[in-house]
Amino acid sequence: MGVRRVNGICYKTTRFILLLIAVGFFAGCEQQTKSQGTSTNLAPKIDLGPTIGSLAQVVGPQEVVVEGYGLVGGLPGTGSSQCPPQIRAYLKRYISTQLPDSRVDADKLIDSDSTAVVWLEAIIPPEVPQRHRFDVMVVALSGTQTTSLEGGWLYTAELWPRGTFAVGKVVATAEGPVFIDTLSTSEQNKRIGYVLGGGKAISEYIATVLLHKPDYRTAGAIRDKINERFGFGIAKAISPGQIELNVPQHYRGQELKFVEIIRATYLGETPEFTKQRIKTFITKLAISDDKHDSEIALEAIGKESLSKLVVLLNSSDQQVCLIAARCMLNLGSDRGLATLAKIAKDPNSPFRVEALQALSISSNRTDVVEITTTLLSDRNLAVVIAAYEQLRKLNDPMITQEFIGRSFLIDHVPQAPRKAIFVARSGQPRIVLFGAPIYCHGDFLVQSKDGSITIDRRPGQENVSITRKHPARSTIIGPIITTLELTDIIKTLCEEPAKIEQGRRRGLGVSYPEMIALVKQMCEKDIVTAEFWGGPLPRIASAVKK
Repeated sequence: MGVRRVNGICYKTTRFILLLIAVGFFAGCEQQTKSQGTSTNLAPKIDLGPTIGSLAQVVGPQEVVVEGYGLVGGLPGTGSSQCPPQIRAYLKRYISTQLPDSRVDADKLIDSDSTAVVWLEAIIPPEVPQRHRFDVMVVALSGTQTTSLEGGWLYTAELWPRGTFAVGKVVATAEGPVFIDTLSTSEQNKRIGYVLGGGKAISEYIATVLLHKPDYRTAGAIRDKINERFGFGIAKAISPGQIELNVPQHYRGQELKFVEIIRATYLGETPEFTKQRIKTFITKLAISDDKHDSEIALEAIGKESLSKLVVLLNSSDQQVCLIAARCMLNLGSDRGLATLAKIAKDPNSPFRVEALQALSISSNRTDVVEITTTLLSDRNLAVVIAAYEQLRKLNDPMITQEFIGRSFLIDHVPQAPRKAIFVARSGQPRIVLFGAPIYCHGDFLVQSKDGSITIDRRPGQENVSITRKHPARSTIIGPIITTLELTDIIKTLCEEPAKIEQGRRRGLGVSYPEMIALVKQMCEKDIVTAEFWGGPLPRIASAVKK
């Protein structure tokens, strides 16, 4: 009779040998368990068998600090021609590869006071890189005469792992408008900014299993076990000591958890062994302080854990209820959905946001949307934002989006009864209008900090008048008339000036940082009756070493 071989691995023989090993391994374990009686206390010396993590190193996604150099253009004379020779040589080579058929003079471009050479730093988070945009810090080179990066645009630049500039492998690129924070009350250093959500990794990360002792049979058994648990093609043995892993669709966004589950996955299985493992980790989850490892272990075992997890939904410990319900959702059961909804709605619970985030795992989209929508009216700001983020993640049609120029999004959330405006200062630049549409009211006058932008409504005037000083010439653009709806005002200010509609200028090209400062001012002056919520700044600064 034939035996199937792939990559030189005999599957049938491998599974048989490992099962014999596991049986011998657990025989002593079960004998020990019987001798200790049926006490619910955990036996400290019980050995539940070999996991993949005991036989191999599972290398998963990790946070990576990257850096590079680039060129910011579009500056209003605030740039500098100064550039270290080695950086200039690199930029000239890079510009020639990006514009091979162009007549652009690279030296002339670098020397212009409308450009500035910058150092870049970013943190690539431990998610699947091709799916995740990340923020990039932009810093004018020290020793140069660049005074401000405000209003600039980072041309496409390359990023390397820190310390490998121009000698290692390029792992990401960055591009986009430079964001200078305009919401802080303290004076801002305009030589430092961010490109929000401007970083993009070049290739998708693949997790790897590296066996401590390379062996075709063991590699084949590990591969078979992973594919049996998560689906064919997830694991591929490429050598006796290495197995490559793709992240299953279900765990996109939970990549780190997937790697932990692989480490905790057992090889040898019999009904008795599985029952003992479930009993051990259910007990640990219920009474131990370290609940995370138990959640991972039960999820690694699979659907066999469900019948015991459901009992924990009635625990008096809300954290146990949360973990049990979340674990059940990841195992394909919606029986914990009501438990998560109860926790998310509990105003006294410290686990509300965690419960909300777990809800999106469910396949019962209708119920999840209904539960999440009700939380848009919650008094807790963090819960409202989390509810919005989950609906956005689910691409729910209640949230409508508009792209404004090349800079940012406006998200409308009309179902939210609470009038509020959220502006993002990390990730995708966006203004979120809770309780949209939002209107201005009364007579008012709003001006930008430098006086270049004026928004006003005079007594007896039905609409809003907007003017802007030309960025490069001593002329005034406008007045342009728009409605009292905040969305119309934002679009009139921020759409690209080149767009013409019905014979008149459609937009004034105001930047995202300028716009959110104006929106904040309108809220503070009660021109729009809405709370103003500013999102957190990028955390890249914690990684800066220069």
